[in-house]
Amino acid sequence: MKLWDKGFDTDKFIEEFTVGRDRELDIFLAPWDVLGSLAHIRMLESIDLLTKEEYEVLSAELRNIYAEIGRGEFVIEDGVEDVHSQVELLLTRRLGDMGKKIHSGRSRNDQVLVDMKLLLRDRIRGLVEGVERLFDTLQRRSEECKDVLLPGYTHLQVAMPSSFGLWFGAYAESLVDDLSMLYGAYCGVNRNPLGSAAGYGSSFPLDRTKTTKLLGFESMNYNVVSAQMSRGKAERNVAYAISAVAATVGRFAMDACLYNSQNFGFVRLPQECTTGSSIMPHKKNPDVFELIRGKCNMLQATSQQIGSVMTNLPSGYFRDMQLIKEIILPALDMMDDVLRMTEYIAARIEVNPEAAADAKYDAMFSVERVNQLVQQGVPFRDAYKQVGAEIADGSFVADRAVAHTHEGSIGNLCNKEIAELMKKRIKEFDFSTADKAIAKLLDR
Repeated sequence: MKLWDKGFDTDKFIEEFTVGRDRELDIFLAPWDVLGSLAHIRMLESIDLLTKEEYEVLSAELRNIYAEIGRGEFVIEDGVEDVHSQVELLLTRRLGDMGKKIHSGRSRNDQVLVDMKLLLRDRIRGLVEGVERLFDTLQRRSEECKDVLLPGYTHLQVAMPSSFGLWFGAYAESLVDDLSMLYGAYCGVNRNPLGSAAGYGSSFPLDRTKTTKLLGFESMNYNVVSAQMSRGKAERNVAYAISAVAATVGRFAMDACLYNSQNFGFVRLPQECTTGSSIMPHKKNPDVFELIRGKCNMLQATSQQIGSVMTNLPSGYFRDMQLIKEIILPALDMMDDVLRMTEYIAARIEVNPEAAADAKYDAMFSVERVNQLVQQGVPFRDAYKQVGAEIADGSFVADRAVAHTHEGSIGNLCNKEIAELMKKRIKEFDFSTADKAIAKLLDR
């Protein structure tokens, strides 16, 4: 079935190429397509393009299809192009010509747009929840290990004292910033394109404000051309936000790979969380962190892939945009998996309480000694030279008592303040409005 059928058959080779993976990927759009149709037909009834009786019959059957999707019974049949065609086909089979009326005033262009925005809005909620769980775990580990010193590095050279409290806490706070980018993407997603049709509106007196409210969007994409131009842009913005989270998580994984090696020995994975070698019996490999790192690197390329598809496209709809589903949907799944695994392994990683005890780390306490001399009245530059000379002639003695008290330092992690920032960021996402609207739309 083709919604655009004109009485001739398309070349099978051409059809297979142009349909691509739509049947496979559109399954994920199915519940959102039904919700978009429910809002659309309620609006059609309000402007007298459907009778009240037609609306009631159609909406009841759409809710039946929605339930079938939830039970895993919905399929896109062979010969059916996409999810939009399948839903309309089911309605027409079950209700006759009445099922053909649901397409008035819209195009598959704005259908897939609203489907993707509803899906992305829901998936962003999942990402926020995943980030929050990882944040909570990192903060808990930060508090547990706040008094355990850890060598700090610059240029991969021993630099100054750090702590596991600082290390875990740093990645927790970084996730707060990443949520700001995710919120920006959410704002773009949470706008209604339905009613833009093929990108140039309709001669029907569509009530786009009504569908905006019915679907729980914050606002609509007002200009119909702009609405169509949001295809790809919304997905790319979500991918940018994902890349920010992935950059934070990937860097944490890289640290863990280094710190787990025998040369550092700062952390250790429980043996049940490691893998082995087929030839070296002593190996306990941190494959979990290596795969997290690799997946995060892949995720950081997602926005570039989407941008490459969209490059040099003029305004209006083009079939190139179909390919974006093949990029963003797997990326969302991968980000979910990475967040779950990182939270799981971060909770189990074991820290070395003697990480900073080795004599090779004595020099990282040199700044502590310089600051002590400054507090005794010695000019900083003179104190710097004095301690440098002691290190050079081997007379420097490290004092491992670290007294950092300013905000954000070893002795004052500000984890409570950071937690408050995270709460503030999460509250910005108004998921409840969408939840209430969707629940009302599905209410029989």
